[in-house]
Amino acid sequence: MTPPDTESLRLLVGVAELGSIGAAAAELHISQPAASKRLSRLERQLGLPLLQRTRQGCTLTPAGTMVCDWARQVLAHIDGLMSGVRALRAQQKSTLRVAASMTIAEYLVPRWLARLRTALPDVHLELDVTNSAAVAEAVRHDNADIGFIETPQPPDGVSVRYVTRDHMIVVAPPGHPWTRLRRPLTPTELAATPLIVREHGSGTRETLHRALTDTGTEPVTPLLELRSTTAVRNSVVAGAGPAALSVLAVATDLAEHRLVEIPVADLDLRRPLHAVWRAGLRLTGSAAALLAIATRTD
Repeated sequence: MTPPDTESLRLLVGVAELGSIGAAAAELHISQPAASKRLSRLERQLGLPLLQRTRQGCTLTPAGTMVCDWARQVLAHIDGLMSGVRALRAQQKSTLRVAASMTIAEYLVPRWLARLRTALPDVHLELDVTNSAAVAEAVRHDNADIGFIETPQPPDGVSVRYVTRDHMIVVAPPGHPWTRLRRPLTPTELAATPLIVREHGSGTRETLHRALTDTGTEPVTPLLELRSTTAVRNSVVAGAGPAALSVLAVATDLAEHRLVEIPVADLDLRRPLHAVWRAGLRLTGSAAALLAIATRTD
């Protein structure tokens, strides 16, 4: 048996509520002859008499009453489905507020947002570029729909999804004494050297600090404290001193010999990158689409 179409079910419910085929047809904006044919076809399809037709109008048969009750339930579910779809489409066309830490924002997010724009051309995108601690705060206080952070340990009070893994390296300008070493630098030597670093709250700074303290060393006071990855990278290129940065940020400089990678023994500078959003919230619409894009491996 083929399931009846929804318009025929709506017509049957309309007859039950309005008392005639003509009134139900008018409610659904179809002609009365077309409505009569549709109801007759529904009866044949189900193999049941649904209507008792009289000169005064129509009433439902006992079978018709039961089918009408079931039809109301089916239509309620369908209406709920369509309401949800409309809400999802409206959300996709609204603004998506993204917050991302510096390295992710500069080297990964542009590619993700380009893919999202291709999939959802109507979505309006807003990107706040800040440090990882501020990203988590933006998400907690509903100032961002989704955020991306690079801290070694995800913050409390947010939902978290692993995205990918990043690798930091120590770099120095050509001619720096470290570039002439014939052995890897030790964590103690690195910790004892004033470095160019990011501000407190930065995932880059936290990763370096955690890696050094895990080896039993404590970093000395920084040489410079700057508020962006680009500023740190430019300072190293200019010869101000060494720094630890994501390989994403310095790959071109290494290839073009503007920077030199300094090997460090027994120091783990790998770090996971995570997506975060408000705790207890289920991502939908464009935010869910962006998360799916970010977690792809290609």
